[in-house]
Amino acid sequence: MFPILKKRVLNPTVTYMEILAPRVAKKAQPGQFIMLRIDENGERIPLTIAGYDREEGTVTIIFQKVGYTTYSLDGLEEGDSLLDFVGPLGRASDFDGMRKVAVVGGGLGVAIAYPQAKALHDLGAEVDFIVGFRNKDLIILEEEFSAACSDLTIMTDDGSNGRKGFVTTALQEKLEAGAEYDAVIAIGPLMMMKAVCELTREKKIPTIVSMNSVMVDGTGMCGCCRLTVGGETKFACVDGPDFDGHQVDFDEAMARSRMYFDEEQLSMEKHACQLGGKKQ
Repeated sequence: MFPILKKRVLNPTVTYMEILAPRVAKKAQPGQFIMLRIDENGERIPLTIAGYDREEGTVTIIFQKVGYTTYSLDGLEEGDSLLDFVGPLGRASDFDGMRKVAVVGGGLGVAIAYPQAKALHDLGAEVDFIVGFRNKDLIILEEEFSAACSDLTIMTDDGSNGRKGFVTTALQEKLEAGAEYDAVIAIGPLMMMKAVCELTREKKIPTIVSMNSVMVDGTGMCGCCRLTVGGETKFACVDGPDFDGHQVDFDEAMARSRMYFDEEQLSMEKHACQLGGKKQ
């Protein structure tokens, strides 16, 4: 069992947890993920490692309530435990040669981008951290973000925090102002990552994206997380999750991400009925 040591509500839809998992914490690196299962009746879901403390033996996860399992996970409190917490899985991020980097995060992707920015900053790189939210009420971890970069830009779709626009707006402004990056790291919704890659392709800036595909086992056996990169089939769980964004077939990835939409809706309806005390 893996106890929940800390729980924080970051905004109405996003939750922070610290899990006691010494063996995972000992080996974890930025860019990797874990597979968890709440109980013996639960499904396995992948979550990116948002942080770790080797001395304390803890691993941080940050998740958005979007489906049955994440709503159930959010229902747990400090002192409760998870049945399975497997990792670290996937390939760690490669920061070799990166001295000036733009790290771009959108939506919940900002929590996944945070350990990347922090690791680069700790290595002495100059990091421009650009994050985007729908509105100011959804902004999370602003203090932590500021400490993990050289420059922090927060954008909101509606301008409620004073900076209106998408993350690509801020990135383009920096490029037009003369910023020269060794690489851009983009993490967030598929459409956002695709837009970043289209922008950086014109500038011939190497761009890394994190592909968080549907997964069942996280070890490459199920094949659910396959995607096309450079015309070849890859598996996000063992070949990634980091990939060359200019080689990713985003249109295919977006089509695959919608494959189980109907099943997800049915699962949520069942969950809502259970919360309301109704039996199926």
